[in-house]
Amino acid sequence: MTARKKLPIGIQTFAKIREQDYYYVDKTPQILRLIEEGTHYFLSRPRRFGKSLLLDTIAELFEGNRTLFEGLHADLHWDWSRQFPVIRISFSDGVLHSLTALQHRIRLLLADNYVRLGLDLPEDQDIPGLFAKLLQWAHAQGGGRVVVLIDEYDKPILDNLTEPGIARQMRDGLRDLYSVLKGQDAHIKFAMLTGVSTFSKVSLFSGLNNLNDITVDARYSAICGYTDEDVDTVFAPELPGLDRDEVRRWYNGYNWTGTSVYNPFDLLLLFSKREFQPYWFETGTPTFLVELLTERQTFTPELGQLVAMESLLSSFDVGQISTEALLFQTGYLTIGSQFRMGARTEYTLKYPNQEVEASLNGALLQSLTGSLSLSGRQSGQLYRLLQANDFAGLRLLFTAFFAGIPNDWYRSNTIAHYEGYYASVFYSHFAALGLDIRPEDITNKGRIDMTVLFNQNIYLFEFKVVEQVPEGRALQQIRDRGYADKYRARGEPIHLIGVEFSKAQRSVVGFEVETLVS
Repeated sequence: MTARKKLPIGIQTFAKIREQDYYYVDKTPQILRLIEEGTHYFLSRPRRFGKSLLLDTIAELFEGNRTLFEGLHADLHWDWSRQFPVIRISFSDGVLHSLTALQHRIRLLLADNYVRLGLDLPEDQDIPGLFAKLLQWAHAQGGGRVVVLIDEYDKPILDNLTEPGIARQMRDGLRDLYSVLKGQDAHIKFAMLTGVSTFSKVSLFSGLNNLNDITVDARYSAICGYTDEDVDTVFAPELPGLDRDEVRRWYNGYNWTGTSVYNPFDLLLLFSKREFQPYWFETGTPTFLVELLTERQTFTPELGQLVAMESLLSSFDVGQISTEALLFQTGYLTIGSQFRMGARTEYTLKYPNQEVEASLNGALLQSLTGSLSLSGRQSGQLYRLLQANDFAGLRLLFTAFFAGIPNDWYRSNTIAHYEGYYASVFYSHFAALGLDIRPEDITNKGRIDMTVLFNQNIYLFEFKVVEQVPEGRALQQIRDRGYADKYRARGEPIHLIGVEFSKAQRSVVGFEVETLVS
């Protein structure tokens, strides 16, 4: 077996990885394809997906540092006789909260490039002038056109989304910088911008219409992240002692219409700590996202099966953020399938893996109930009761849960008046445990509200609000529509569970169970 190497956790420097013998997944075949087929690119990927390492690898390639590429695809497939001046701009460091701070940062970044390329910094220039002269002079001095690599292009905006006025100032300040690329095209050999979101080209790039957006492109779906093949080959020495199917279920599944990938941060920490944990999720799930989903009265059982057109997924702007675009671009949902309709494409979104589904629903549950401790205590009890098929205990658990939500929370949160609120809370409890859950489970006789497959048992749930439907109808609907027929061939016990809520009483008022044994 291949010897184990060091794990590049948090390392975004290509030279360090190659010189100090860390694991490296060769992305140079895709990089060379990019360079051969075009010149101006845009790529959106969620945080901690290796975007910075990708750009650093491209920089080292254009700068001609061949020794770093020994043994990689590019070693024998790149013209090493030429080097190109490379301009690097990254907004990954720190948080900026004013236009003045942004402008100061941009000037520092441009000045750093002048110094690194051996150019004199011109005086009395605004930001567009500084950037334009940098491109012109680097081209003239280097003898070749310039490579421009911009990392985290959108971070100053995203860091201020909760303050739309500041976010718009950040957007306008960045537009002053990026718009220069269009007018200086004659000096550019290759340009690539990466970030988390896909902001409207009209609002941010001001005429820069020659950017090729490869975010949703089957050929580059795996340009960041690790594939199953990478895990089984490059990281083979790390796999002994780990359940390979669990690795896949926990962390694989991010997809942009091509090969599915793992988030590198998750896998590297798994290999280091040897425990399945939500490593990526815990590094910074935005409070803004959870608050927005709650504010929009999002029906949580539908989150893993949202449908959106391609135009919706690629449109993002301050004050105009669709739920689907936000969840997709931040990595909490990924592409499950696509359906072409003439010139348009419809995407069905899904959770990428267990880590995201369980963790996001856990965070949403806290928001839906206004209590971290309340939802946390319930999860362990729910799991044990389900293991024991203690249905009387389940009813008591959920009755106590809704009763435990403070009256002040109900009064101050409109989500509690939303028809889907109770079913959302119920569903998110199960989803937060990482169980095999199928909301809106389709049968030939209708849709089961929620199916749970656990411990070689099948649980079919139907939810009703008694102010809308008379009591006793939930379980009867499961019987009348023969929902159990879909699962009879499995030969496992099937539990039909009708759950009824009362908005007036703010609680579970009906919990009927019938068990079928094949």
